[in-house]
Amino acid sequence: MRTAIQLWTLRDLREPLSDVLDRIAAAGYDGVEFAGIGDPGVSRRALDETGLGIAGVHVGLDDLQSDSRTVGNQVRTLDAPYLVLPYLDDDHFASESAVESTAALLELLEAEFDRPLLYHNHDHEFVPLGDGTAFDALLDRTTVGVEFDAGWAHAAGQDPVTLLRRLDGRVPVVHLKDMTADGEPTALGEGVVPLQAVVDAAREAGTEWLVFEHDDPENPVDAIQAGIDGMRPLLE
Repeated sequence: MRTAIQLWTLRDLREPLSDVLDRIAAAGYDGVEFAGIGDPGVSRRALDETGLGIAGVHVGLDDLQSDSRTVGNQVRTLDAPYLVLPYLDDDHFASESAVESTAALLELLEAEFDRPLLYHNHDHEFVPLGDGTAFDALLDRTTVGVEFDAGWAHAAGQDPVTLLRRLDGRVPVVHLKDMTADGEPTALGEGVVPLQAVVDAAREAGTEWLVFEHDDPENPVDAIQAGIDGMRPLLE
């Protein structure tokens, strides 16, 4: 597996993208994941200059639906292998019929693009539904891939290892995130998520990219190094 950092972690770092990517490359990551497309030409050139790869790009539902042609062109320029829908609100998982509509939506969105669409989970997808959760029901109703966020799944009371085993073959990107017992993001190794077991299960499930994300780091510059330092021993 290759290592990356989700740039949402660094959203408060007021530096040019080229400087941010220099920091990431110097820390030893293999790549990055973008939170929004920005200027794809500038981003592509900055990636090439640092030698960093790209795990994917997060694009919101409104942009995916309103101008799929422009988004498709931008993603091709960026050369992102995966297009990630980062969030759908609670209403999309509130009932069996809502999940059916959500599954159909994901299938329609993926058909608009020339590369796989992944859905990134938070915790609200794991509300009880039928004999399982809304997330279970979604997996049953669509073949669209998943960018699995282990931290949010754990915060929802789920076993991320069991879920990764179920996602075998359809989880090319995993967000490695640690959480406190109260469900708050924290530094890798300082929370309650079974990180080593998650990494091992991700490898067995065919995951290509292990992406570090901290939703609310105290110091984003320190988080860059802390993230890769936390990931390295898990991958040995």
